[in-house]
Amino acid sequence: MAKETTDLTDLNPEIKAFQNSLRMKYDQQNTSAEKGQIVFVGSSLMEIFPIEKMQQEQDLGLTKTIYNRGVRATTTADLLAHMDTLIFDLQPSKIFINIGSNDVGFNVPEETFLSNYTKILEQIKTKLPNTRVYAMAFYPVNTTHNFGEEEDEHSHLYEHRSNELLEDASEKVKRIVEKAGDTFINVNDGLTDSTGNLKPEYTFDGAHMLPNGYQVVFNNMKPYLD
Repeated sequence: MAKETTDLTDLNPEIKAFQNSLRMKYDQQNTSAEKGQIVFVGSSLMEIFPIEKMQQEQDLGLTKTIYNRGVRATTTADLLAHMDTLIFDLQPSKIFINIGSNDVGFNVPEETFLSNYTKILEQIKTKLPNTRVYAMAFYPVNTTHNFGEEEDEHSHLYEHRSNELLEDASEKVKRIVEKAGDTFINVNDGLTDSTGNLKPEYTFDGAHMLPNGYQVVFNNMKPYLD
């Protein structure tokens, strides 16, 4: 990866304020959350995963509760800075991590991104030695379909974000995860069209998924959640 660009949160104080308020909400929710359950953690791709609504409206056949602790615009560095709120305070039995796509998209130096990922896994191993960790392959994107966004908005989102870059990053994360003795999972089956792009009907902007896309992901995740 090239020289690091300015982080999106440095450019947009509203996003930083939203992140802080969301983490404060999570801090409050953690005080009454049941320990030993399942935690989803990551960036906006995890934050908008409607897993808590799904648990309320569907019989998912799970024996444990899933808590979503995703935060938009989060990088590996952001997760490292807030591990207590997002993971450790909940003392989960299983953790599902989807983090790093923003490192790719924000053009964070690869050595920084991968070093941070390693530190995340090491801290979990130290503080939660009996917790199962599942690191997720990055979701596919669709940079070719017209989703109605402005041209500059499209260019900004996809300047450093493509299926090729995300697949390459996934392979490198997989090596780190397996070296740490954790489990790397790819739950993207059924999300892509014949060209390898995220199906337009599953996304509202080419990168972030709609509930029907997350239903596909959940179905693929189910064997690991039981």
